[in-house]
Amino acid sequence: MNDTVEIKVPDIGDFKDIDVIEVLVKPGDAVEKETSLITVESDKATMEIPSPAAGVVKALKLKVGDKVSEGTLILLLETAADADARAPQPPQAPATAATASGPSLPVSAPAAVAPAAAAEATGADLRADVVVLGSGPGGYTAAFRAADLGKKVVLIERYASLGGVCTNVGCIPSKALLHVARVITEAEEFAANGVAFGKPAIDIGKIRAWKDDVVAKGTKGIAGLAKQRKVNVVEGVGSFESAHVVSVKAANGASTRIAFEHCIIATGSSVARLPGLPYDDPRLMDSTGALELADIPRRLLVIGGGIIGLEMACVYDALGAKVTVVEMADGLIPGADRDLIRPLAKRIEKRYEAVYLNAKVAKLEPKPEGLLATFEGEVKPQQQLFNRVLLAVGRRPNGAGIGAERAGVAVDARGFIPVDKQQRTNVPHIFAIGDVCGEPMLAHKATHEAKVAAETIAGHKVAFDAMTIPSVAYTDPEVAWMGLTETEAKKQGIAYEKASFPWAASGRARSIGRAEGSTKLLYEPQSKRLLGAGIVGVNAGELIAELVLALEMGADMEDIGLTIHPHPTLSETPFFAAEMAMGSITDLYLPKK
Repeated sequence: MNDTVEIKVPDIGDFKDIDVIEVLVKPGDAVEKETSLITVESDKATMEIPSPAAGVVKALKLKVGDKVSEGTLILLLETAADADARAPQPPQAPATAATASGPSLPVSAPAAVAPAAAAEATGADLRADVVVLGSGPGGYTAAFRAADLGKKVVLIERYASLGGVCTNVGCIPSKALLHVARVITEAEEFAANGVAFGKPAIDIGKIRAWKDDVVAKGTKGIAGLAKQRKVNVVEGVGSFESAHVVSVKAANGASTRIAFEHCIIATGSSVARLPGLPYDDPRLMDSTGALELADIPRRLLVIGGGIIGLEMACVYDALGAKVTVVEMADGLIPGADRDLIRPLAKRIEKRYEAVYLNAKVAKLEPKPEGLLATFEGEVKPQQQLFNRVLLAVGRRPNGAGIGAERAGVAVDARGFIPVDKQQRTNVPHIFAIGDVCGEPMLAHKATHEAKVAAETIAGHKVAFDAMTIPSVAYTDPEVAWMGLTETEAKKQGIAYEKASFPWAASGRARSIGRAEGSTKLLYEPQSKRLLGAGIVGVNAGELIAELVLALEMGADMEDIGLTIHPHPTLSETPFFAAEMAMGSITDLYLPKK
């Protein structure tokens, strides 16, 4: 027997007279229980209204543009009266306790909200299986994976565009500008090979517009993926009210309370600052300010000789600025082996105005004509005036400031949130991923952690167990490394041997005029199993992936050295290094030991 039932807008919290922006079904459509019927939008959020029953749409009672509140009639649905009684019920998954101290234990199936959690959620504007706090690479990956696994997901982002720091003011725009820099420097340096171009005409406005277009395409793509997966995006600053409720404050002051069964914290990191600098002076920039490309300063001081500082130094050098770098350590990019940094250091010492190591900026004084820098340290240059100063001394996690204590989530003194191998915090239903849960602060680490968290919530038996996380400096030349470094091996007393292939012996490297690079493999002396690798040279970041896979697969030198690589390519260089380890290389002469 078929019944016709009225489907009405359910309790949607404090929302009244909100707009219907999308009707997702039409008369004659067959719908399942929980199929989305309409999408509504208020000044606080966008949400979809699901069907409470299965059946066939008999008649629609509203259209796009109508305003609805609780109780508004949506449609008439023809249902089979006893369908629910006849439908087979899915088997219940066995409940298994999961603890932070035992991440490899079986994970329980997601449970319904406990009575205490339901009490906390009273008066919530929205309810979700999973709330994701932050929409960077880790956050949107977590949201999308959870949605793909059948979860109702709310993604909270403080800014108008999705993608976080990486997409908007980090990885992506910096790589766009680094490509511009590479084109300029290649054209300039090829004059020595018989092809000379005139001095480039730099249109800073067009470069900026192109960079912004690259970013916009990425953020719009992420927004489209969210919509396709029916992920509810809520804009505003999110913070915990309790262990099961997040409050989101929009720019206009409106608040939205969201109740959740699980939460994934993906709040990322922020630029670190040094005390005592004139931050109210716009001529002092962080990496975000540098990417805005307001102008090309005549003289630029970069405080910090790490990856971010040197990447931006590459950009501004190519665009015509005279660049000075100051680093308090005894070498650039302290995390990498010194032999990998040497070709980079040699190149930039020729191009830049100065590179000061074992030195730091003691004071920056604003002057009408620029910022006056006073230095101190083993190397103590005279005071100098700079048109702009870029501060690039690292990043700090955003664990503080989200009300984590109100949810009972532990945050350490530095702002990191400790997690287990399934990305759980000390509160079992709350997870953390990406920069906020520990070093290294890299997008590709965050995305893998994101999938672990989402899959754990869905009941999968997974853990984050990567053998290595590669690092890349997109400088010129690029520097990339993974696995064990020589510095670490010596410090930890780990036995190793190495094979380092000079790119001067690579036909491809010579043919593009960039033979200064090298590819180094570290391996276990007896088994010849790969332990780590480092590459310096053009496109090193693209080349390191093969060696990451080799390490994950437990490859040895024969596995790499007996794999046929295309010739002539830079991808041959790991192959040649492996042949050196095997003693079979013919592209170099190695005296017999």
